Amino acid sequence: MVQKRSGKYKVLKWVGAILVLLILLTVGAALYLNARWKPLLTEKIKDGIYEGSNHLYRINFQDIRLNLLTGTAVLDSVSLSPDTLVFNRLKALRQAPVHLFQLKLKKLQVNRVSILTAYFKKRIEMNSIVLDQPSINMIRYQVPKRTDTVKDERTLYQLISKTLRSVHVKSIRIVDADFDYINGRTLKPLNSVKHLSVNVKDLLIDSLSQFDSTRVYYTRDIAFELTGYRSLGKDKMYTMKIDTIAGSVAEKTVRVKGFQLIPMYPDLTFSRKYKYGKDRYDLNFDEISLEGLDFVKLNDEGSFYARSLKIGPAKAGIFVNRELPPPPNFDKVRNFPNVAVRRIPVPTVIDSVIIKNIDVAYTEYNPISQKRGTVYFQNLTGRITNLTNDSSRLAKDNHAIASLSALVMKTSRIDVRIDFNLTDKNAAFHYKGSVGAMNLLVLNPMAKNMGLVEIERGKMQKTDFDIRANSKGSSGTVRFYYTDLKVKLLSESEDGQAPKKKGFLSFLANTLLIKNNNPDKGEAPRVARTTFTRTPAASFFNELWKGVFIGIRETVGLGAIPVKTPEQAMKKVNDKLKQKN
Repeated sequence: MVQKRSGKYKVLKWVGAILVLLILLTVGAALYLNARWKPLLTEKIKDGIYEGSNHLYRINFQDIRLNLLTGTAVLDSVSLSPDTLVFNRLKALRQAPVHLFQLKLKKLQVNRVSILTAYFKKRIEMNSIVLDQPSINMIRYQVPKRTDTVKDERTLYQLISKTLRSVHVKSIRIVDADFDYINGRTLKPLNSVKHLSVNVKDLLIDSLSQFDSTRVYYTRDIAFELTGYRSLGKDKMYTMKIDTIAGSVAEKTVRVKGFQLIPMYPDLTFSRKYKYGKDRYDLNFDEISLEGLDFVKLNDEGSFYARSLKIGPAKAGIFVNRELPPPPNFDKVRNFPNVAVRRIPVPTVIDSVIIKNIDVAYTEYNPISQKRGTVYFQNLTGRITNLTNDSSRLAKDNHAIASLSALVMKTSRIDVRIDFNLTDKNAAFHYKGSVGAMNLLVLNPMAKNMGLVEIERGKMQKTDFDIRANSKGSSGTVRFYYTDLKVKLLSESEDGQAPKKKGFLSFLANTLLIKNNNPDKGEAPRVARTTFTRTPAASFFNELWKGVFIGIRETVGLGAIPVKTPEQAMKKVNDKLKQKN
């Protein structure tokens, strides 16, 4: 029995010794191979990037640490930079890319890479590449393209095929990056974001994938997400917040959730921070999404194409203080939709803008009445087609059409169609539509404070309007159908008190001027032929609603709002402020 146990112990000792020897040999071999393969792998990586980018990019790193047992490689102090000499040469030949990239990070980790397969079979296979907290610069250049030269049609695989047979990476992850989008001409950031994460799925470069139409840049997908974005405007008057921005190159989508533009001060305080009149915006968008976005065209050509842009639900507040003079030599026509789209710095085509459930409140402070008047539009819904500044698209169709509906003053449905001329030098547009029945008392928050008219009673059956407008003004027709109208004229407020009724004038107005019904019994409906002269300080929205409001005044017998030059208007405002003080 003792001899049998002694024999077993000897066998175990031999097995243990062999295992220890194998481990030592493996570790020794790993250390030997690590020392030998390290310079070879360093050279392969640098040559691969250099040749694969057609000599445009170089990669450098301080050290590479290999673990052949686990197939892990770590590159320390990594930098990827473009060769400016090569770029300038390509630029001179008009063959340079639109974007250049610069990358810096402390550590780049590669998991489950087969060193022997890479060396002997010229196939790079790895489980993942992880870039933790990198700094990424994306530099955009205006680079014209030559049309008289033969384009290099070789695929990326064909460019690297002399060095490698294939490259397969299951996942590439960029975690919590700092990203700067830079103007290549000025080298100033156009936009900067933090906490950006990118996930590249299944990168495969081989003889078959180069022609695989289901892949984008040789990948199954490139997805990205930005969380918790917050920034203070340059003038420190607004804070911008975004909960998340997420996108997918394969799905051609970008979704923005929780976008807010928050003014730093209350309305009057905000406006009085400026020497001249400036609109104040308070925006809160639950979601903004792009679908059918061509990422490849955006990257390769620097042009923006999307099948649709969806906006809403959202709330938008716009405030204008009329006590301040307009900025000298500044015309708000530059913010008209058909002018603003021209100012987009890249060729842009959006087939459809889909608006869903947006609440808009447009408020003006009238220093004469010393009150705010607000026009409300709730549940604004509709579609804008052919929003573009692309010259080839405009040559085929230079009109964007907006078909919109909403609840005006929270009670009555308004339907409007706006035809924007996208190439007209005077920013021409044509709008027509109708407003449904309403009790006219709901207009008092606007009429009392903006027009110094209070409606005591009256009911509207319908209003139709058809108006042509541009940067100079507008003209058209308004048909305002109503019954049993009675108004009172208000005097200008004094010492901050509410405007008072002009008793005798109100009596005369209701007796001699105001027409109580349209149509009057036995007569044809009256049609107002409206004309509105726009001042440079008038916004697009201001011109839009005043064209209809003037038509309503003319129909009831009050006549058009007296037109004043900015100097005349400001003199009256200043006189009132002096009286108050």
